[in-house]
Parts: sequence; structure tokens; C-alpha cells
Amino acid sequence: MFKKLLLAVDINDPEGTLACAEAAVGMARHEAATLHIMNVVPDQGMAIVGASLAPDHNETVEAVATKGLEAWVQSHIPDDVSSVLHIARGTIYDQIIHTADRLGVDCIIVGAHSPTLKDYLIGPNAARVARHASQSVFVVRQ
Repeated sequence: MFKKLLLAVDINDPEGTLACAEAAVGMARHEAATLHIMNVVPDQGMAIVGASLAPDHNETVEAVATKGLEAWVQSHIPDDVSSVLHIARGTIYDQIIHTADRLGVDCIIVGAHSPTLKDYLIGPNAARVARHASQSVFVVRQ
């Protein structure tokens, strides 16, 4: 049923990714699927903020994110699971949906913390992905 899975993780929240990793590995093994694993580096926001950063800031941040994701995969994804790593830059939920569409994945796996009042008013990334993605979305409560 699912031959390509996309697991979106926040490498800055290693504790929060454990349940997602476990679910994704289980699904990948059960379906003999390829597990695409992504981390999104958020934009700087306003142009004035970007203008005040070093010229190589984007490359440095992406290099750090790549190393961080590689380390996360080594410690959370077993060798018997076929995995492909992706780093994206931009708005988190937009990049997850865009990457899922570009890769043609069958299912997106995202984590969600227990909701707070703020989440009901603003909407967390997981809720936006679930609402707008054309793929099935598996939301793992952390």
C-alpha cells in the first residue's frame, strides 16, 4: 500500500522524534517501503533579517542541518530500512507538502505534541500538513 514514506523530523527536538521514528521504521519494514526523511530549515523571515546575516549563512545552516540529520538517522533508523535524506528551506508545512508531492510519496509521517490553546488558534504544522496534503498523513502524538 505504501511504497514511499516521508518522515518529517525536527532534529532540534530529538526526544520528540523518537515516537515518529519508531512508527516510521515499523511502517517501512511492514510495507517494504523506502523511507524519505526530511528536516526543514526555517526561513529567516523578513528580508531585513537576511540582509544582516553573513553572506554564507544559508550554506552554513544547511550544512549543519545535513550533518545533524545524518547523525539523527544513524542513531534512530536501522540499517535494514532503506532511507533517503532531504533538507528543505522555508515554511515547515509548505516544504513538507511540496517535498511529498515532488517525491510522489504515499504517506507523510509527522509528530504532534499534545495540543494547547495556542495550537487551536494558530494551528500546528502537523495539522496544516494533514489538512492540505493530498497524501495520507500519519500523525504521531508525542
